[in-house]
Amino acid sequence: MGSYRVVLKMILLLVFIGWLLVWTLMPTKTYKNKWTPKLKTKLNSTYFGEQGTNLLLFSFPMMFIAALSCVYLHLQKQKTNNDIIRRRLASWRNPVCVKAPLGIVSSVEICFLVMFVGLLVWSLANYLYISFGHLHMHKEGEKIWQAKFRSVSLRLGYIGNTCWAFLFFPVTRGSSILPLFGLTSESSIKYHIWLGHLSMVLFAAHAVGFVIYWAMTDQMVLMLEWSQTYVSNVAGEIAIVFALVIWATSIGRVRRKMFEVFYYTHHLYTVYIIFYVLHVGTAYLCMILPGIFLFVIDRFLRFLQSWDRVRLLSTRLLPGGTFELNFAKSPALEYNPTSILYINVPTISKLQWHPFTISSNSNMEPDQLSIVIKTEGSWSQRLYKHLSSSTDYLEVSVEGPYGPTSFSFLRHEALIMVSGGSGVTPFISIIREIMFQSTKPNSQIPRVVLICAFKNSADLAMLDLLLPISGTHADQISQMQLQIEAYVTQEKEKPTKQAPKPIQTILYKPNPLDYPFSPTLGPNSWLWLGAIISSSFVLFLLVLALVTRYYVYPVDHNTGDFYHYSYRCLWDMFLACACICLVSSLVFVWTKRRNDLMDNKQIQNLDMVMPPASSQVAWSYVAGDHRELESLPKQSLAHAIKVHFGARPDLKKILFESKASDVGVLVCGPRKMRHEVAKICASGLADNLHFESISFNW
Repeated sequence: MGSYRVVLKMILLLVFIGWLLVWTLMPTKTYKNKWTPKLKTKLNSTYFGEQGTNLLLFSFPMMFIAALSCVYLHLQKQKTNNDIIRRRLASWRNPVCVKAPLGIVSSVEICFLVMFVGLLVWSLANYLYISFGHLHMHKEGEKIWQAKFRSVSLRLGYIGNTCWAFLFFPVTRGSSILPLFGLTSESSIKYHIWLGHLSMVLFAAHAVGFVIYWAMTDQMVLMLEWSQTYVSNVAGEIAIVFALVIWATSIGRVRRKMFEVFYYTHHLYTVYIIFYVLHVGTAYLCMILPGIFLFVIDRFLRFLQSWDRVRLLSTRLLPGGTFELNFAKSPALEYNPTSILYINVPTISKLQWHPFTISSNSNMEPDQLSIVIKTEGSWSQRLYKHLSSSTDYLEVSVEGPYGPTSFSFLRHEALIMVSGGSGVTPFISIIREIMFQSTKPNSQIPRVVLICAFKNSADLAMLDLLLPISGTHADQISQMQLQIEAYVTQEKEKPTKQAPKPIQTILYKPNPLDYPFSPTLGPNSWLWLGAIISSSFVLFLLVLALVTRYYVYPVDHNTGDFYHYSYRCLWDMFLACACICLVSSLVFVWTKRRNDLMDNKQIQNLDMVMPPASSQVAWSYVAGDHRELESLPKQSLAHAIKVHFGARPDLKKILFESKASDVGVLVCGPRKMRHEVAKICASGLADNLHFESISFNW
């Protein structure tokens, strides 16, 4: 098994390097003057036309990697992680730069960023070198500097297209490529943001440059041109207008203050892509096709998954506006700690989807999945009010779960987890995983220090969620070396009034139309995802070849007419989407029927039992009264908690005083907290600290 994985990894690496070399060589004079004529002669056949070369050189390699990586991830799932390799990689993932606008950046990210910027500079320099050497005058009486200005504006668009070739990979949630680099879709969002800003700067300069050029040469009429045989200027102008709207609302300050505006305008990307493709044409579409193709597969599979309603078993309402949702889950569904789940509640909003950290553990709770939500925005506040009212049913749709393909936190000698507010939720799943691992014989689990900051004492109830509602393996918390330092920042002393109302548990009636949360195509079915990727792409090539040969080609060569340039683009987009929808639907329905045979029995037999009423663990400890804590797990958790009022954690002191040789430092919370912890780990004053940020605040 190990030898197969090594061979697959080498093949994937070689194909990826070859794909990058094509991008590197494409702007050169050798590629343009020597290779391009030969490639067009051999590859631009009557079946694919002018896009044959780019389909082979740019589209096929990444689609091959995406399909083969599914096989690699399937084999990797059956093998334990190599701690030695991970420790070597951990040093490279430590932060080296914590500055705006990039945020927290590691050594690996710096290397890739420098190489990518180098590729863009290299490409632009070569494009301009070749262009300036053979300037083409597009209008009689045009000056040389005007021709050069046009050339620069055109080549900036080429460079923007290079950014687009990578733009959609980070936002493909069920990607089979990101795990090869140890990434998840959430941790890669910042790369999408970087590429989006960079491409928009280049495209804006490209558009403004051409408008200035047309104005200087008295060709403003070209702004209204929609050519039948070449690129459409009107389509490009429409695309840049939509792009600017998306760009303006995605700026950090606007996104944070008006999230709904950002959310809805960002869905204009579909219109933007259509007009962008109509502008650049089929040849350039094939250069950026893999990212878009894989994203559409992922997006359609998410749509199919969200079509079903998931059975909600119960809700735990905590004081302070926090609540936990517990869903029925198929035992076949597996996920790792820190995974996230996207949920939609039609009663609150039919269009909005929100990501939340999964707090449950698939090993400890094989039949349930839980998420924790803090009422911080208008959507979560409306949901909390709805749950607080008398209701016996809630309709919920889900997408996911998405998360890391492996769990490496156990390799550390000690773990220091720093959280602010609701940032404690991903650490709940980690602690539960450590609780489960402690049940295994001869297990070596790390010491755990949880540093959590809350605004008021009512939020301390979130610590009670460390004990699963099912109670499974909860007694193992006494075998952990767990220390919880809780800081209540806005209360200077212990509250003297009685404890807030206890945690309220609401059970929901079963609905025959609801289904337990089942495995989806992706992390739980890599081979099926690989089958969808390969089959849909092969089908797309086959149908495209037939349409080109027997419909487009006769018009171009037999009638003496030209087949409309934009119609070719529409054919490519339509055929790609049709093939994806057809293959994905067939595979999804097939796997769903197989899963339903077991899930239907489970949902009929699953009976949620009301947990017994009990005191809040965290509050009981604050009050100094442990007599109400009748069970060993609650006593163990209460003794592990130490509460500090009117103070903030001295993170530098806590981290530097850790004596373990290998300390994993995880942080999830406000941006200021994340940056503070990252700077401490990046200072170089302690070589035993290994940093990893867990955050969904882009």
